[in-house]
Amino acid sequence: MSDQTAPKVNLLGLTKPQMEDFFESIGEKRFRGGQVMQWIHHFGVTDFTGMTNVGKALRAKLEARAEIRPPEVVSEDISADGTRKWVVRVASGSCVETVYIPQNGRGTLCVSSQAGCALDCSFCSTGKQGFNSDLTSAEIIGQVWIANQSFGSVPAKIDRAITNVVMMGMGEPLLNFDNVVPAMQIMMEDLGYGISKRKVTLSTSGVVPMIDKLAEHVDVSLALSLHAPNDELRNQLVPLNKKYPLDVLLDTCKRYVARLGEKRVLTIEYTLLKGVNDQPEHAEQMIALLKDVPCKINLIPFNPFPHSGYERPSNNAIRRFQDKLHHAGFSVTVRTTRGEDIDAACGQLVGQVMDKTRRSERYIAVRQLDEDAAANRN
Repeated sequence: MSDQTAPKVNLLGLTKPQMEDFFESIGEKRFRGGQVMQWIHHFGVTDFTGMTNVGKALRAKLEARAEIRPPEVVSEDISADGTRKWVVRVASGSCVETVYIPQNGRGTLCVSSQAGCALDCSFCSTGKQGFNSDLTSAEIIGQVWIANQSFGSVPAKIDRAITNVVMMGMGEPLLNFDNVVPAMQIMMEDLGYGISKRKVTLSTSGVVPMIDKLAEHVDVSLALSLHAPNDELRNQLVPLNKKYPLDVLLDTCKRYVARLGEKRVLTIEYTLLKGVNDQPEHAEQMIALLKDVPCKINLIPFNPFPHSGYERPSNNAIRRFQDKLHHAGFSVTVRTTRGEDIDAACGQLVGQVMDKTRRSERYIAVRQLDEDAAANRN
C-alpha cells in the first residue's frame, strides 16, 4: 500500500516512544516526537500549521501522513454542583460518557475505556447496555484532551483543572489492555498531562491475569470493584467472580500493590444495595475478608436507574455499615453523589451503545415482565 492510500496515523494516542518511532519511520529526528506531543497535549493544537517550531516541509509531510483527531463531542452538560459530563462519539458509531468531578480542591476525570461493557454487573447501568467496541488509545486519551480544552487548561500550569484521572467510566479497562495502558502512560508523561502515578487509578472488576500483566507495564493506583464480601453473593452481582473467585482475586491485588511500594494501598469500591449487601453481617464478612489486605474502602450508595430492581440504602444503614468498618480499623469514606441531575453519578453512565450482544433488549424485556408480574400481584 502506498503512502498516498495508507490511512493517516492518529498522533493523539501515541506514547512518547511510539511518537519518536513514528518520526523516525518518516525519516525525521526522534526529538520531533516530543515537540509534537507537547503541542497536542499541552496546548491542544490539532492543526500542524499551528506548530510554530516545526518546519514547513515537515508540517507538509505530517499533513499527508498523520492527523490529530479527538473523538467527536456530541454534548456537554454541567450540573448544579459543578460536575460536567461529555458524551463523545467513537469510531464504532457508539457514544460513551466522560465525567469531571470537582471536590475538595481536586478535579477528577472519570474516563471510559469501552463502548458498553461485556461484564454485566447486575447493579450497573453501563452493563445493561451490552457491549459494542473497545476504545482506541486516541479515544481514551482524547477524553482527557477534550476535558482539558473545555477548561482552557494548559497541563504545564500548576493550577490545572484536572488533577486526577480514574479509569472508572464505561467498560472494564483490563479487557482493553493494549489501548488503556498507552493512554495512561500519556496521562503520566511530562509531555502529556504530567499527572502523578498516585493520581491515575485503574478500576477493575477483577480480571486476574491482566492485573499481573498491568504490573509489568505501569505503576498506577489500583481500585477493585468488590461489591460483595463473599463468593456466593459476588457471583450474583459481579458474574466475573465465577471465573476469578475472591481468594484468587485478592491475592493478585495484594501482589500488585506490594510491587508499588511507597505505602500505597488498594482502593476497595463497594456499592451499597438496600437489603442485598448492606447488612451488619456483610460488614463483618468484609472485615474478615480484608483483614490482611492493605486497603482503603470507598462505600458507594447505589444510584438508581430505570428498571434496575435495586434501591439505595437509608442514610442510617450507610452510616452503620461505615461505622462497623471504621471501628475495625479501616479507612472508610462514603462517596458523595455528584452530578445526579445530569445522570453523571457512579453507575449511571449509559451513553448510546450500538449493542452487538443484544443484552440491552433482553434486559429491558425481562425487567418489564418482572414489573408487570408485580403489578398483577398488587
